[in-house]
Amino acid sequence: MNYSSSELMTVNAARLLQDGDTVFVGVGLPNLACNLARRTHAPNLLMIYEAGVVGARPSRLPLSIGDPTLVSGSTLVCSMYEVFTLYLQRGNVDVGFLGGAQIDRFGNINATVIGDYQHPKVRLPGSGGSMEIAAWANRCYIITPHQKRRFPEKVDFTTSAGFLTGRSQRLATGVRGKGPQAVVTDLGILQPDENGELILTALHPTATLEQVRINTGWELKVAPDMQITEPPSEEELRILREELDPTGIYL
Repeated sequence: MNYSSSELMTVNAARLLQDGDTVFVGVGLPNLACNLARRTHAPNLLMIYEAGVVGARPSRLPLSIGDPTLVSGSTLVCSMYEVFTLYLQRGNVDVGFLGGAQIDRFGNINATVIGDYQHPKVRLPGSGGSMEIAAWANRCYIITPHQKRRFPEKVDFTTSAGFLTGRSQRLATGVRGKGPQAVVTDLGILQPDENGELILTALHPTATLEQVRINTGWELKVAPDMQITEPPSEEELRILREELDPTGIYL
C-alpha cells in the first residue's frame, strides 16, 4: 500500500507511545501521532494541550492548541500556568512531542533563528513551551523530515536543550527530564547512545543507509543491531486519511 513521508513519520511516532502515557501534545504531526495512538494501541493515552486542556478526547482533528473541540469530553480545563507547573514541572508528563527547524548531533533543537542571532538569515517562531517540555518531560520525541539542512552537527541557536554537548552536561543542569529518546524522520529513527549522541537505530523500508548519511550533517554512527521498521498498516492509514485528516491539513 502506498503512503507518504508524512504518514510514515506519523505512524512510527505513534508507535512509540505506550498505553497509559500522559503526553504533552503539540500541533502538526505530533497532534496526528497522539490521536492515532489513542485510536489504535493506546486507548488510555492522556493528552494535555498547552492552552490548558487535560484529558482531551477531540471528536475531530484539532487545528491548534486552542481549538474548541479539545474542551468537549476533556477531563478538565485549566490555565496555561497550571499545565506547566502542576503537570509538566511536577513530573506528571511522560512524553513531550517536539519539532524544530534544526536538530543537531546531541538532540538540541533550534526553532529561533537560522544564521547569526543578531543578523539571522531566517527568523523562526521561537520556543513557545518547547524549552520547558524539553527540560521537564520524562522523555521527549522529535518528528522532522530528514534533510541535511535540518541536521547540522551543531544548531545555530539552542532553543530547547537535548544533551547539550553530551549526556553528562545535561545531567549537570539539574533538569529532571531524560531528554530526547527518539527522533523520527522519513528515513529512519535516531536515538541517543550512552553519551547522548544521536545514532541510527532503525531504517524505514523505503530508505537506504546512504540516503540517511547524505542527509545528516555529521558522521552518523549506526547501531550494531539496527532494525528495519514495519511499514504503516492499512488500518493505521485508514484512520489517518478517513478519520483524523480527511482534508489533508497536515498530511
